[in-house]
Amino acid sequence: MRSTLVRQFGDPRQVIALVDGERVAPGPGEVEVALSLAAINPSDLIPVTGAYSARTTLPFVPGFEGFGTVTRVGGGVTSLKPGDRVVPIGASGLWQEYLLRPAEWCFTLPDDISETDAATCYVNPLTALQLIEALRAHFGALDRRRIGVTAAGSAIGGMLMKLLAGEGAKAIGIVRRQRSAERLASEVPGHVVLGDESRIPELRLDAIIDAVGGPFAGDLILRTLEPGGAFIQYGALSGVPVSHAVIQSRPDIRFSFLWLRTWVHSAGRLAIEAAFAKSFDGLRTGLFSSRIAEIYPLSQLGAALAHQADAGRDGKLLLDPRC
Repeated sequence: MRSTLVRQFGDPRQVIALVDGERVAPGPGEVEVALSLAAINPSDLIPVTGAYSARTTLPFVPGFEGFGTVTRVGGGVTSLKPGDRVVPIGASGLWQEYLLRPAEWCFTLPDDISETDAATCYVNPLTALQLIEALRAHFGALDRRRIGVTAAGSAIGGMLMKLLAGEGAKAIGIVRRQRSAERLASEVPGHVVLGDESRIPELRLDAIIDAVGGPFAGDLILRTLEPGGAFIQYGALSGVPVSHAVIQSRPDIRFSFLWLRTWVHSAGRLAIEAAFAKSFDGLRTGLFSSRIAEIYPLSQLGAALAHQADAGRDGKLLLDPRC
């Protein structure tokens, strides 16, 4: 079967190989899923670089998000049958033609969810929902709270801006480029400002939801966060952590990191099913829909990864493992 494989850490464009994988029959409690579409997310590529080498075992197949159709079921599986559309989660491995996954880690897709929505219904929507829950846990009601969102021009950034507006918060999207600011301002509620390492916006914020990290996030913490505020990080696009010196200098701020994988493995199936139900509702209304820039055959992985690295990319990229 068509597959990808990472045998060593490094630049994803150099170390993710296209290989012929072995198709194995599902064992007890497992199902085989013929994958239809898989997303390319930063969370797929960061482990390839070795950033999480302490908890990443080589070799591995990348890809945390996508969907497919059950083709075979192992012994004892009664919850799924061949022909069911499912979202398999819980581990990487979706950048291949067929996937084995325990049935308990496969979640059924409603018939009215389109293919592109199905391929993007997991990572961003569930992360966004958990980030809002984290803010509620800190503040209670979010009405009129001033919440900054870094990398707001991303798919999840737009989702967060919409969710915050729905909570009555004053959402402030922070983006690096004028083009992103103009597009975001036309698509989502809230205020949009420009900001980067050389240009820290003049803001007073109750909380920051951060996907960037590094010196920029550190400057925002020092210059914009009010006492008693919250800084919640869910990514580090800069590749650099927030300075410990900055964190230690603000004992009046609550710092936390949300890693979706940690929540998924501790929440239990009922909580995950409830989160997916919210994701599906949001996809139906357009709240969680992602702009798709292009769909690449898995056989053209190199071109897809080059496009992913393009700073001018406008939208998410999907892989089709079937071709």
